[in-house]
Amino acid sequence: MPATSPLPRIHGIWPGGMPYLAVGSGTPLLFLPGLTPNHEPPTGADRRFQTRMLLPFAATRRVWWVNRRPGLDPDATMADIAADYALAMRQRFDGPVDVMGQSTGGSVALQLAADHPDLVKRLVIVSAAHQLGIEGRDTAMRVADDVLDGRPRTAYAELMRMLGSGAGSQRVLSGIGWLLGKNYFAHATADLMTTIRAEDGFELYSRLGDITAPTLVVGGERDAFYTPELFRQTAAGIPRGRLALYPDRGHLATTSDPRFVSDVLSFLDPPDEPADDPAGTPTAERPHDAPARPGDGGPDQPSASARPRSDHDDLAR
Repeated sequence: MPATSPLPRIHGIWPGGMPYLAVGSGTPLLFLPGLTPNHEPPTGADRRFQTRMLLPFAATRRVWWVNRRPGLDPDATMADIAADYALAMRQRFDGPVDVMGQSTGGSVALQLAADHPDLVKRLVIVSAAHQLGIEGRDTAMRVADDVLDGRPRTAYAELMRMLGSGAGSQRVLSGIGWLLGKNYFAHATADLMTTIRAEDGFELYSRLGDITAPTLVVGGERDAFYTPELFRQTAAGIPRGRLALYPDRGHLATTSDPRFVSDVLSFLDPPDEPADDPAGTPTAERPHDAPARPGDGGPDQPSASARPRSDHDDLAR
């Protein structure tokens, strides 16, 4: 039997200096990643790791992993970061595309969909909500302070601890963070601090109604950065929102849940719609240049008009 051909892969720089990786071919899916120590193009093991995250969605799509641009204004907000993506998307694509954001990338994706609804066809928000939870916000700011004060091991131990689903996994992950912290933050730049501050000030609850794209919010009930209620509020506040909430999953384990990939794919390509709906026609990518180089969750804000959700069962709607 002949070997399966590898999926097409490219990497380079998007308009505005945003580093990208792309894998697969077909309908575009824009992936906004979580927090990174810097906004330089990933290389070596980091590039391979980031690419592996995209592969489950690349069988019938070209998945674009696009990070925030380097050299952010120190006072940049989430709206400013989303505007960078919007400008680049208008130059790269001929119409709205599906967007998936994970963790910090999910916060950016929510802002993008609220501020630039014409650019987003379908939206998937993974391990993110309309604001960080109290513990998530406090931890992120401690991480920033530790990095600035020259304590990379402490910073990464704290960050990794928050990825766990319970006390046991949090202890293990914290220990791994302590061991790897010096290397992980060795090339951290001011963009890390800027992004953390931007997310600290991020609160989109009152804007959720401006998101017109069909939206799937995916979260873990034991995510230390958020709370189940924050995930529920986010899905309920978006007019065409739905929620997949996984029991016993933390920030890291949400994407390893066996339901995750099928939930996302069935949402992006519902069986009763052609793959290119609801926009009607496929979105074309502009020709790319040759690669240049490689509650604890915060104050609850219940809405009087918010519809009740049924967590993972809501996918059946």
